[in-house]
Parts: sequence; C-alpha cells; structure tokens
Amino acid sequence: MKGQVLVVDDDKNMTLVLAERLLKRDFRVSVANSAAEARAKLEESEPDVVVTDLNMPGQSGIELCEWVVTNRADTPVIVITAFGSLETAVAAIRAGAYDFITKPLEIDVLTIAIERALKHRLLRHEVKRLRHVIDSFKGFSGLLGESPVMKELKELMGRVATSNASVLITGESGTGKEVVARLLHEQGPRRDGPFIAQNCAAVPEQLLESELFGHVRGAFTDAKSDRAGLFVSANQGTLFLDEIGDMPLSLQPKLLRVLEERTVRPVGGSKEIPFDVRLLCATHRDLEDAVANGLFRNDLHFRINVIQVSLPPLRARGNDILLLGQHYIAELAEQAGKPVLGLSPEAADRLLSYTWPGNVRELKNAMERAVALTRHEHITVDDLPERIRAYKASHVLVASQDPQELVSMAEVEKRYIARVLQAVGGNKTNAARVLGIDRTTLYKKLQQYRIS
Repeated sequence: MKGQVLVVDDDKNMTLVLAERLLKRDFRVSVANSAAEARAKLEESEPDVVVTDLNMPGQSGIELCEWVVTNRADTPVIVITAFGSLETAVAAIRAGAYDFITKPLEIDVLTIAIERALKHRLLRHEVKRLRHVIDSFKGFSGLLGESPVMKELKELMGRVATSNASVLITGESGTGKEVVARLLHEQGPRRDGPFIAQNCAAVPEQLLESELFGHVRGAFTDAKSDRAGLFVSANQGTLFLDEIGDMPLSLQPKLLRVLEERTVRPVGGSKEIPFDVRLLCATHRDLEDAVANGLFRNDLHFRINVIQVSLPPLRARGNDILLLGQHYIAELAEQAGKPVLGLSPEAADRLLSYTWPGNVRELKNAMERAVALTRHEHITVDDLPERIRAYKASHVLVASQDPQELVSMAEVEKRYIARVLQAVGGNKTNAARVLGIDRTTLYKKLQQYRIS
C-alpha cells in the first residue's frame, strides 16, 4: 500500500466515492465527515496525508488545515474546493496547505497530488532522521554514509588499515580519496608517524623528482643546500601520492626502483638512503587503460596496486547525499553564525535527482553557497545553484508511439554504453563493472559501435 489517507468532507457520498477510488489506487483510506471528527481521528492516529474539503459546517477546511499544521506538522494537507479562486488558494497556502485542488475533481490529479505529498512527508522525515545521525557520528565527514556501498567500503578499510601493504585508491575526482588515505593512516600502526601528501599532477617533472627523492647541494642551479625528499621525510609514517596516473612516464622507473630497493638516492647524490614508509596512491584515471596505451608502466602498477580501494561516485550513494548535505549545512551554518537547520523537502528532492559530476566536493560547494544565500531556517530550492535547480534527469529510453523514433536493440545498447561511460568519467573499469561485463567485452563493443 502507498500510504494512509484521511479524506474529510461533509458530503458522505463524496467521501465514499473518493475512498473507493483511492483504495483502487493502493492507498489505505479512512474518512471523516466534519473537521471535528477528523481532529478526533488525528488524535488517535497519524495518517500520512489529509485530503479535506474547504467548505464544511462548523470548522472549515482552512481551520482544519491550521490545526493540522500546529499539531501534526509532518502531515501534509491537500485542500479541495468547488470555489476555485486566487483568494481561496492564497488562504489555503497561508494556512499551511501542501496543495490546492479545485472541483470538478479528477482522480488522476488527486492521486498525483497525494503521491507528491507522501514523497514530501518521507523526505521531511528523512532529513530529520539524518540530523540525528549527524549528531551521533564521529569521524571524517567524507566517509559519512549509510548506503550499502559505503558500508562495504568501511568494512574493507577496517581490514586494510592494519596492513602495511601499498594501497591504490581509485575513484572520480571529488569522491574523497585523500580523506580515505588520511583515515587509513590514522587507523593504522603508523598513526604516530608523519602523513605526507603530494599531488603528482601539480608539480613539473624535474621538481617532482627532487620533491620525492631529495637532492644534494649543487645538483642543479637552485640547489643551494641538501634537501631530504618526501620518502625520507615520511620515514616511519605514510606517503600519499595523489594523481599517480599523471606521473611522467620517464619518472616511473625511478619510482619503481625506489619501491623495490626501499632506498632512495637524492638527485645529484651517490649515497643510498634507506626509508620505511607505507605508500598510498590515488588516481581518478583508469590505470589499466593507461597501461594498455603505454602511458603507465605495468610493473609499477602491480607494485602500487597490492590492495585496491574503489570509492563510489556520490550519485551511487542514495540518501547519503542528504546525510552529507545535512552535515555540511550544520558545519557551515555554525561557521557563518546563521540559524540554518537543514534542507527543505523540495531542496532534498533536487539534491537526490542531480547526478553530482563533481561528487562530494561539488556538494560541499553547493551547500556553502546555499547557507550563505538563504534567508530561511531551511535551505530552499531557490538557494541551490542554477545547475541543480535546472537539472532534469535524462533517460536512455523514451516512450514513444512514433515508429520513426523507435530504434534497434543495437542502437539502444550503443546509447546506454555511451551514457554509462560518460557517467563514470570515461573509466572503463568502472563502466564494465556497472554494465556487468568484463573489460575485454567492453573494448569489443566500443570498437563495434565506434564509441570514443
């Protein structure tokens, strides 16, 4: 059953007709023939939605709506009237009505309104529940989550953290790879040692070699003194190499030698310096694809990929989007000194509908903007960035009765593979996993359909 609906109308025949039709639409229905009777039933139980007529003897539908809003704030009210006008609509909305429908009543229109009200109620409850989850959670915000994929990730990390094995952290940009690396360090046996991070894509090749391995005085023009590299500086701790997939090909054999020998020779030096670090690497690139294209050494890939931890994109984490959004709102509102409590159900719905190409990083940016701009206690749709407000979910298949718009199964498969590949940022390993096929099959289909 879809939910419990209380139908209120002084016309008994109308309540019976509506009840019968809503029962056929899989709603559970109770009826009342006055506002007083409706209030008595609301005192005994809490229906999911109230549908009330506007004009009734005694208390009106507007007065009943005001009572529900005061005493059962989580129960949305849909007001029905035969006297549709701007004034009555404004009065109903001011009284707190969720929706306003005029007679003659179409059951399909009412069904849609009730389903929307049910969704509104569920989202409101979920936002409240997540607020309590946030209050009780201790840990890294980037790993907040109750979705199955996050539970699986946390379970894997619990086993990986106690090891000294090298870990390759994969995932799209903005999914929290450095957060995971820090957490692995903090929960591992090297927690008392240093944690040093280096983005391999942010430093030119010659400077990156010096950063990693160090240099001796006079090794190059600006080398005015000896300098220890990051491998030595991270001794007894953890070295995190972010965007390892962007490391220049010419530098990769030098890194491989360092990892195999567990010693490092500074640029311009002749002495080998031993070190003891745990290496964590991260990339948003498909390293297997890079190996196949000659852009990454296969032997280095094996060396850094002893254990792989794959981070799911935000769009695959379901209601974790709201959990993270609520966390960032609480954090940012406190910093800004603004009394912002959370998300409105309508804003929550938009967040769940959006695909989040920038993942957690984009969500935090959106919440920072919303907190800064909102004038209310709850973030509204108008507070969200334009790209989220205007987003409309696209679908691979569109129902159509026009034969000219119908396509072959091969075309459907081609479009869906292209859509999945776009959704995972071109990562063929992740695309194959989503599609439920192996990489070899995916490559054949990419060649067959000429998908770049």
